[in-house]
Amino acid sequence: MMRPDSARAALWAARTARRRLADVLAQHVVAIGGFATVASIVTMLAFLGAETWPLMRGARVVAREQWRAAEGPAILAVSTDEYRERVQLFRADGTIELVRPHDGAVTDRLALPGIEGRTVVAVRRNSLGQVFASLSDGSLLAVSLQVRPVYEAEGRRFVSELSRLGEWKLFSPENPPSVFAASSWRDGSLAIAWVNERGSVSFWSLSTTTSLFGESESTEQRGDIGVGGVTTLILDARGTRLVVGSRDGSVEQWDLRDPANPVLVDRRRATRADSVGITALAYLIGDQSFVVGDREGQVSVWQPVRDPEVASGWRLVRIHEFAPHGAAVRSINASQRDKGFVTGDAAGEVALRHATSEQTLLRLTAGDAPVVAVAMAPKADGLVSVLEGGTLTSWAIENPHPEITLRTLFGKVWYEGYPEPAYVWQSTGGTDDFEPKFSLVPLVFGTVKGTVYALLFAVPIAVLAALYTAMFSPPGLRNVIKPTVEVMAALPSVVLGFVAGLVLAPALERHMPGFLLAMALGPIVVGGLGALCFWLPARWRGRLPRGFEVVGAGLALILVGWSFWHASAWLEVWWFQGDFRHWLGETLNTRFDQRNCVVVGLAMGFAVIPLIFSITEEALANVPKRLVSASLALGATPWQTAVRVVLPAASPGIFSAIMIGFGRAVGETMIVLMATGNTPVLDWSIFTGMRTLSANIAVEIPEAPYGSTLYRVLFLAALLLFAVTFVVNTAAEIVRQRLRQRFQQL
Repeated sequence: MMRPDSARAALWAARTARRRLADVLAQHVVAIGGFATVASIVTMLAFLGAETWPLMRGARVVAREQWRAAEGPAILAVSTDEYRERVQLFRADGTIELVRPHDGAVTDRLALPGIEGRTVVAVRRNSLGQVFASLSDGSLLAVSLQVRPVYEAEGRRFVSELSRLGEWKLFSPENPPSVFAASSWRDGSLAIAWVNERGSVSFWSLSTTTSLFGESESTEQRGDIGVGGVTTLILDARGTRLVVGSRDGSVEQWDLRDPANPVLVDRRRATRADSVGITALAYLIGDQSFVVGDREGQVSVWQPVRDPEVASGWRLVRIHEFAPHGAAVRSINASQRDKGFVTGDAAGEVALRHATSEQTLLRLTAGDAPVVAVAMAPKADGLVSVLEGGTLTSWAIENPHPEITLRTLFGKVWYEGYPEPAYVWQSTGGTDDFEPKFSLVPLVFGTVKGTVYALLFAVPIAVLAALYTAMFSPPGLRNVIKPTVEVMAALPSVVLGFVAGLVLAPALERHMPGFLLAMALGPIVVGGLGALCFWLPARWRGRLPRGFEVVGAGLALILVGWSFWHASAWLEVWWFQGDFRHWLGETLNTRFDQRNCVVVGLAMGFAVIPLIFSITEEALANVPKRLVSASLALGATPWQTAVRVVLPAASPGIFSAIMIGFGRAVGETMIVLMATGNTPVLDWSIFTGMRTLSANIAVEIPEAPYGSTLYRVLFLAALLLFAVTFVVNTAAEIVRQRLRQRFQQL
């Protein structure tokens, strides 16, 4: 039989073993949890980086094929189909050859209809597949060339269709133009401009109208523009805007909406010297800005901007400039997908460029002979060039994100239609020629703006409320305040955003003057009541119950708020000329949005206050009682003790509370999404809205195609948000540790 002391020893040993096992298990669980947390953060960072990194990669050549065209008449122009499997060569005898790039074999040969006995002087082809040819007898021939794939059991084959659109006798038979431009053929309407034998510009337009009875009537108009020394020209697709380049280096834009009375929009020098002429022009997609190339190899992009000092109201400005060629620019072709374009020079060099990002993405060598023509594939994934002598080169390129650089993300960019460079976020538009704008600056600014206004509202209330609760309130009141504030933290942010956007915003719009005055006078009234209580006789103050100050201050704030809220209409008439919005615009030059930063500050402050309050109150309550007792024993008042002893001692915890609140405000999504206008603007006004990084991700990511530029830029925004939060929290922890070391000796 085991003795009692032996049984107790065995029981104790068993308990000790179980405790050690529990300690070891707890140690491993905590370690695994810590490592898992770190691993999850690292994994998330790696994922964000992997999705973002492709933005930083430049364009590259995937494949290059070069061959020599078959002997024959000169090649005047070149283009390719959207699959880059049929290169189209336009020859001077009027034939169109379809060539397979990988072996140079001619798969089809077409002839321009009705060209017998004539030759082609010059060819122009637009993005609609329409081909315009200047013929040797002074005629203009228009045809439509369509190359489309047909899928059969044996595989894919290509079918080419050539149809005649019309022919007109426009030019002098003795001197048919080699330089001309054509608009698009649309419902029987067409415009042509060319350099005539005098070196000036002539133009012709055809417009067709159809009556209610189905009868069509065509009207032709001709005219001349008195400019000399013209070397090249371009027309937009509608035939209303003509750009002329001259041998003296000037560019002119003409308004041809009224062909009988052409109007000069503006004339500017586009080259560095008078002796340097313009050699090539091309409109970018959208026909608003245009590319200029000169004899020295300089390449730039120009556009008209509004200027009341110019007679026409528009002024031509250079908005982008690129690295130059080493020889004269011979050919320019614009992308049909984006603001990219390709240029070829007299030394056989081909350069791929992008207007928005102002990048020269690729510089390629096609040979030693001058470039005759260059073209971009319809999907902007390939280039093709032809040199004098018939050497052709086709490049397959990978260029998924040409518009992204650090400058376009964080710097000012001069976009089409803007009077000056600007920070703009506008990821989508209503037309195919829309220019995406991916500046993150308005989003970063909106994030900072919303956070600042939220903390301006939340920090004073939370810290002062925590100070009162920890130092001055009776225990019974403290037991009511703390749970109430903690329940506030449980409210979903989507509920706060819903109430703020649909209830608070319209109410504040109607009563904004009264609300602002109540916010300004409320603290003054409460401070005045406190001063009044301080000057009351001691015997009167002694009769008041503890906690009466909260009730008194609350009643005073309710009275002030109610009074000014209902007096808002009178205040608006008295001080703001009857219309607060109009007064803001006229006096402060700012607009008023219904969902503005006042609404955001209140809603986000309501979400942030519980966090800051709870942590601050705990920090204040944990200040050693000996410090408080020593201060009071030395004659300090409770207020002096709270401000000069307790607050400094608790400052590390208070700082941590504010930083946690900052992190919550920075990452808040639903409140900002529902309570603001969600417009990315750069404006510190409290009466306007903003768009934050987190709200932008929530709005844009459902519509972003996987792997697209927008998709990856949104992940970059998420990475930036992660980095900001990480850096701020790390800095806050460092500061907190230093403050803790400073005050731990107290």
